Amino acid sequence: MALVYYILVSFLYLMAIPILLCLSFKKKFNLSIPARFFLINNPKFKNQNIWFHACSLGEVTSIEPLIKALGQENTDISVVTQTGFKKARDIEGCDVRYLPFEVFLPFWTVKHRVLVVTEAELWPMLFFVSKAKGVKTILINARISDNSYKGYRKFAWLYRWIFSNIDVVFSQSQIDKNRLEELGAKDVRIGGNIKAGIEPKVSKIYKKPNRRVVILASTHEGEEELVLKNLKCNDMILVVPRHPERFKSVEIFLQKFSRDKALSFGKLSESENLDKDIMLCDKMGELINLYAISDVVVLCGSFKDGIGGHNPLEPSYFKNKVISGPYIFNQKVLFSSVENIKICEAEELSCVDFDSLKGAKIKQTMQMEDLLKEIKV
Repeated sequence: MALVYYILVSFLYLMAIPILLCLSFKKKFNLSIPARFFLINNPKFKNQNIWFHACSLGEVTSIEPLIKALGQENTDISVVTQTGFKKARDIEGCDVRYLPFEVFLPFWTVKHRVLVVTEAELWPMLFFVSKAKGVKTILINARISDNSYKGYRKFAWLYRWIFSNIDVVFSQSQIDKNRLEELGAKDVRIGGNIKAGIEPKVSKIYKKPNRRVVILASTHEGEEELVLKNLKCNDMILVVPRHPERFKSVEIFLQKFSRDKALSFGKLSESENLDKDIMLCDKMGELINLYAISDVVVLCGSFKDGIGGHNPLEPSYFKNKVISGPYIFNQKVLFSSVENIKICEAEELSCVDFDSLKGAKIKQTMQMEDLLKEIKV
């Protein structure tokens, strides 16, 4: 099985080289693609203790408390994205690399004591090679959403092979546990969602305006217009797009929307004084800081089918009143960990009375004792 898979991904890799070379010139990938697919400035790890693998910024953030709780030096972290790499570099005492593509792993991987992989990073060769070298393998925060469940079942034969190389799995919920076991996972334990144990850290303090602040958080294409045309309020509105490449298009839309409604408009990159009727957050890494001074959060990625929602825990830590759309299939476990979230369609936003809403409250956190014990053994 391993040989057939390796030959297949090697063929696909060779076919994709021209595309990868073109993508490597884009700012979003100019470091990650050369490192992952051509091993440029991406040598092997030197340590052989604990190796954490996480995909991007959110996953790296989620494992930071776990790494600190372990209190061990010589911890390695591999990532996939450039934002994840930057965040991992800020964690004290860790050596950071980009995870190479599958074809390089048999030659790049060293024998660590334990490998801890987050969520859906189920790279077959990562687990196969690690087990072949005698590494203990652990999958944490594992989940299978309703939408992806059918896809997993279609390739059950592949996942049975992957899970045969994973020693322990910590699932987010009982439903996830059942689905993972059906796909061949062994020693599955319910550990909750590790993200529930993260306390957001404010890196900058903004002066709160003398009126209610409403944030449209992590908006996707089309959601700014969909939400704003249904949101009936006279409050200060902050719009925070999920992806920075959309900053310019969202700015153009908000400028026109503001003119049509006779509202003042500004950008956070030009002024940090929150003194406009509508402001665009066109800076990365500011959402937590804005949650700290906001009153109502309209959590987007949930008003149009296909995205699956975003993390409700972060605004809930600041006792915000949280409103979400109904399409939250990727975040069901996190939403079940929070009380007082208002779920509604975009068209129903005009009927929502902000004054009657209660502040969101986190009711469930992850217990890490069992996971820490497994890593330390």
